[in-house]
Amino acid sequence: MVETPDLGQIAKQARERIEILKLFGWGVPLSRSALSSRSLPPIASGAAASPRRTSEGSPAAEPSLTGLPERLGREALLSPIREAVAACDQCVLCRSRTQAVFGVGDPTTRLMLVGEAPGSEEDRQGEPFVGAAGQLLNDIIRAMGLQRPEVYIANVIKCRPPMNRAPEPGEIASCRVYLERQIEIVRPEVILALGAVSARALLGTEESIGRLRTRFHEYKGIPVMPTYHPAYLLRNPGEKRKVWQDVQLVMARLGLKRPAESPPP
Repeated sequence: MVETPDLGQIAKQARERIEILKLFGWGVPLSRSALSSRSLPPIASGAAASPRRTSEGSPAAEPSLTGLPERLGREALLSPIREAVAACDQCVLCRSRTQAVFGVGDPTTRLMLVGEAPGSEEDRQGEPFVGAAGQLLNDIIRAMGLQRPEVYIANVIKCRPPMNRAPEPGEIASCRVYLERQIEIVRPEVILALGAVSARALLGTEESIGRLRTRFHEYKGIPVMPTYHPAYLLRNPGEKRKVWQDVQLVMARLGLKRPAESPPP
């Protein structure tokens, strides 16, 4: 007989863990003056970004989360970074945003998707990829045999650029630390980089998506597959075939099989 989890005990453990984190500054709301120093707390030893499987394919050891269920522990680690993003004023984008857009999904996932920047609908709702491009991205995720809540989605830039213009280098540099911390905590096995801004920020290159796609690159030991952004596909639907090629390489890397009833996006 499967035992029912004791939700009260889980909640108690979560509170205790958060109190411990507060002792190290994690749970303390960050002021604007504190943010100006970019002094985000370091990730605990052993939680650096790396694939979670050994070269033989067996699961690698996970860092201890002091008895907490893994997902709750990682959400607790992400919480102070989310607070820092919400209060961030490190570039001019903070002046025009409705709200910052942090990230969404399962922080214990094997697959992380990284986009460029929020659009108008994301700025309004506070969640990445919720407009028309987001609907197409959901189709891509379902074609992989996954559901949106099973992956983790974030953007390089957390605030919407005016008129949906491309983010400027200084804005990317100001926001970079937040994405780096998200990746360090989630520790995905594969990153799907959506669009040129995402791929260039992660890989430190000026190469075009056309040259980068169809092969894996690396970000701190994590395989990265660059592909076209869903918004680009809305303007150029004939390019969907290329994205599906890239996505199939990711699926093969993760050992995923497309459901028979799920057509390519």
